[in-house]
This record gives sequence, C-alpha cells and structure tokens, in this order.
Amino acid sequence: MKNSNEANLNEMLLMRRQKLEELRQEGKDPFIHETYDVDAYSKDIKDEFNEADEREVLIAGRVMSKRRHGKICFLDVRDSKGNIQVFARKDVLEEKYEDVKGLDIGDIIGVKGIVFQTEAGEITVRATDLVLLSKSLQILPEKFHGLKDPDLRYRQRYVDLIVNPEVKEVFLKRTQIIKKIREFLDDRGFLEVETPILGTVAGGANARPFYTHHNTLDIDMQLRIANELFLKRLIVGGFDKVYEMGKMFRNEGMDTRHNPEFTNIELYQAYADYHEMMRITEQLFEYVATEVLGSPEIEYQGTKLNLKAPWKRITMIDAVKEYAGVDFNEVDTDEKAREVAKEKGLEIEENATWGKILSEMFEEFCEEHLVQPTFVIGHPVEVSPLAKRDPKDPRLTQRFEAFINRWEFANAFSELNDPIDQRQRFEAQVAEKAAGDDEAHPMDSDFINALEVGLPPTGGLGIGVDRMIVLLTDQPSIRDVLLFPTMKPLGNEVAEMQKNKSLDDANSSNEKIDFSKVKVEPLFKDMVDFDTFSKSDFRAVKVKECEEVPKSNKLLKFTLDDGSGEDRVILSGIKAYYSPEELVGKTLIAITNLPPRKMMGIDSCGMLLSAVHEEEGEEKLNLLMVANKIPAGAKIY
Repeated sequence: MKNSNEANLNEMLLMRRQKLEELRQEGKDPFIHETYDVDAYSKDIKDEFNEADEREVLIAGRVMSKRRHGKICFLDVRDSKGNIQVFARKDVLEEKYEDVKGLDIGDIIGVKGIVFQTEAGEITVRATDLVLLSKSLQILPEKFHGLKDPDLRYRQRYVDLIVNPEVKEVFLKRTQIIKKIREFLDDRGFLEVETPILGTVAGGANARPFYTHHNTLDIDMQLRIANELFLKRLIVGGFDKVYEMGKMFRNEGMDTRHNPEFTNIELYQAYADYHEMMRITEQLFEYVATEVLGSPEIEYQGTKLNLKAPWKRITMIDAVKEYAGVDFNEVDTDEKAREVAKEKGLEIEENATWGKILSEMFEEFCEEHLVQPTFVIGHPVEVSPLAKRDPKDPRLTQRFEAFINRWEFANAFSELNDPIDQRQRFEAQVAEKAAGDDEAHPMDSDFINALEVGLPPTGGLGIGVDRMIVLLTDQPSIRDVLLFPTMKPLGNEVAEMQKNKSLDDANSSNEKIDFSKVKVEPLFKDMVDFDTFSKSDFRAVKVKECEEVPKSNKLLKFTLDDGSGEDRVILSGIKAYYSPEELVGKTLIAITNLPPRKMMGIDSCGMLLSAVHEEEGEEKLNLLMVANKIPAGAKIY
C-alpha cells in the first residue's frame, strides 16, 4: 500500500510540473508576474459587506479547495486574513475559464470581481478576471486530516501555517506580547539598546556557549549566552535604565521548555534593588496578560493561574524546609549538608558545598510545588556569581527566581558591584571550569575593569520571553511559539550540510592572508643526518581534554589520544595564544618519544609542535593542526 501511495504522489507531482511546462509553452508562465494590486482582504470584505452596494475588489491568495459544476466553479481562496469564496463562470471569464479548470490546490491566484452574497448566505467574489500568480509544485496535506505530525509541522512551518490557520493566531499573539513588553518598559523610562551577539567571552550566565571563527581576526568567538555584562557596562557609562530584547544562544539540551536559540529580555535600573525588580516582574506579567488576553486570570493546559500582583514570596531555605523537611538554618557546615543530602537520596559531588546542596535540594523537592506565581529569594553565593551578597547572611545573595506553573520565568539580582568580590567569584568559577564544569562562568577582565570604574547600586532582571509566550498562548511546547525551532537535520539535509561544510573548508583553505609583516628566523645552516632526525617519533594526536594548569600563567594541560589506547598527557606553554575550549577535538602533531619532564609537578610526556614567527615585534605562535580525518597515532614522515 505504501509503495502504491508513493507512486500516486509521484505521479501527481509530475503532472504539476507538466502543467507548468504547458503553461510556459502557451506564454502563460506564472512566475513572470512581479506585482498584483491587491486592494481588499477576506476579513475586511466580509466585515464591510453591504448588499445594496456591489463593490469591485482585487484580491489575491492561495487556492485551498475547488468545486466544479460544468461551466461554473467555486474556489476557496486564503489570504493573510482568512478565507473567501470565489465564484467563476465560463460565460464571464470566457477563455480564461480553461485556466481555472487547470488550477491545483495550493496555486496562488489574483482575482478581480464583484462582491455578492449567495443564496446560502455566503459572501463571495464573482470573478471577472483571474490570473495565476504562482504555481504550486508540491501537494498540500489533505484537508480533513491536515498536517498533524508535530515534527513535520515544525520542520515545514510554511505548510503548517497554510493548512492549520489557527497556528497563525499564536504568532500574531506573540507579536502582540512582545509589543506590550516594550510598551510597558518604554512607558517607565527604560531605553532599548543593542549589544553584541558575537564576543570573545560569553558571560552573564552559567551555560555552555556556541563557538564560531572570525576569519579576518583569525580568532574563535562565542555567541552570547546572555547580554547582562554589556548592559551593566552601560549603567557604568551613565544610562540609568536600559533593556534589550533579543536572541540568546546556549549549547544545551532541547525539550518542551528549551531551544538552543531563544528570545530573552534583560533590563537594568541604577539605584534600585531586587525588590524593585520583583515589582517590575509581577506588574509586567499582569499588564501584558490584561492587555493581550483581557484579564490577568489565565488558564494554562487546564490549570487556572492568577498573574495579578502582588505574587507570593518565599526564601529558598523556607521552601526546602516546607517541601523537603530540612531546615538549612540548622545545617551550618558543608559536611552536615552532604550528610543530609545523602539521607534524602541526592547524588552529590564529594566536595559539594552547603550552598550547592541547598540549591540542588530546592530543585529536587520544591520546584514541582510552585504552581501559582511565586518569587523564590535568597539563593546561595555559589550558584549566583553576579549577585550581591545578603548583608544579613553572606552565604546568600539578594536574588530571586520567579516561578509559574513549576517553571522558572525570571531571574533577578541586586547586582554585585564590588569588583574585588566579583573577581574572587569569577576565579572560583574558573576553578570549577578547570575541574570539569562546562557551564561555569568564565573570567571577564574588562567587566572587572568596568566595575572598578564604578557601578552604582543596580537592580537587574532577565525574563524568558519564549516561555512567557508559551504561557500566555496556552501552548504545550516552546517549539509551538517559535516559527522555526531548531531541528535535527534528516535525510537530504544531512548530505547537503556535509557538502556545504566541505565547500566552506575548501574555500577557507584558499583564503588570502597578508604575510607582509611576518618575520621568521633564518634557516639553520647546520645539517643533521637523516638517522638522527628519524629518531624523533612524530605522531598525529587528538585532543580529548584541555585545561589551564592552576597557578601557571603559561601552561595548558592536554589529555591526548595517541592511538596507543592509553591517554597521553602533555603540557605546553601556549596559554597566551589559545583558550582550552577551542582546542578540544582538534588533531595536532606531537613528538611522543621524549622522556617525561616535570612541569608544575605534572609529568609532561612529549612535545606539541608549533610554528613560531615574529610579527610587528611580537612573537606569534600557531599549533600545528591537521585534518580530523587523520587518525590518532598516524606516523609523520
């Protein structure tokens, strides 16, 4: 049966292409049309219908159905505002009626005609002229079954919008919500700004970034995971209220609440604290819900929610006490916290701290209970590297997260403006990254410099706009509010992606580079015999892990696959030229038969090869990298 259906589909697709060829041979190529003077839309025609006034209109849209009865034909045409019926008669259109007979579902047409009402009461356009503007060469899903497969709907959103018109309403509402967010902030004196998407440090959150390469500067760059640090620089510079709404990018998992690229808004207000950010958050949600939906009382997937301010407030310690039965006011050491966590069945790291365990217990036992809008305040310092400490309890910060329907929707701080404290926290985060935490916050020396210039007391707030839209449009998944969500490539897409990458790699290898400022050492005049040279064992090695060596300003530690089946560790003094993250996965060249050498107490078993030159009085170094298709352990001759 499947083969039969595929054969029928292929036959229909072939027929459409044959029709197009016939039209071209008759001088009726639909793709030569550049404009059509549309002056009316389906909804407006119906809303403004006056039976006593026959009105001529020019409409355009997609043919969604066709019913022929001899010398008359009814078409359902969909434009950007809805559907309208078109009535075509052979005695009116004459030879153009043959064009009507040849129309397929999905074709785009322009119609000139008179508006009237049929005996059945349907407002219709009686065609006096009709032109084919674009030929559809694909088959739309069958009317009554439609396009229901969610995966296919997300991949082919353009088809989804055509055959499931209610989907368009979600995205129209999305636009309304975004406009109302801006309206709320603009009316309160906030200035909308734009900050970089590409940077050398992706900070402002604990998340794994995406990497890309800037060819002209020959440096790896990162897509932003947040815009926080740039916006706070603007507060330093003298703007008192700023916000930015835009795309963020996090190289993380995907589910009903997460997409690798997402829309976020962050705002900062000088001389304010996290209490003011709470007031802004609850008022913003109430305002947008009321403006777009007519009421702050909403229903999400069967759950009634009331967004009206003020919202409930609870400390993280009190939440853990209420829902997990553990009072962290009485747990005063890391050791006790670890004991409590194990009693509760939590899997924790051996060196987990009091604050980390408090945060994990909250996530494990409390979030599921936070259905109605709730502010959770008092987060530990260890999980809040950018928030100001609570003067009453320096283990905690002046921070909140806003939860609705068990989800986090907003995150806000009284911003840390002590540059000494900030540097120490960044250093602690860097140590966590070196210990294997891919999401730990990187060091940002320029941001520290901005704090040293002076950041006034500031409140900052971030809100997940996509999640807010999911909530207010009652959609089950974030993919339902993104026009083109990220999807795993399938079939031909994979082959095309690989081909494009191969072409890009080939083009980049032909990149023109200016070597006019390069100075290299004179070549050695002394000869060595071939036997001496051949005693060095040059091998291709693949970088499994790379990290900074603690307390060293120069060294990076490489864990390498040399093809032997056992990891090889080599230390190299190239920290000034490369970040560890950009080297993981690369294929390098190393000498593997040198005796181990102690460096910072670590045995370095070999040497990575680099090319060194002088450029404008400065030494430049480039690791020798080769194609990844070369296997680990391949010998270099």
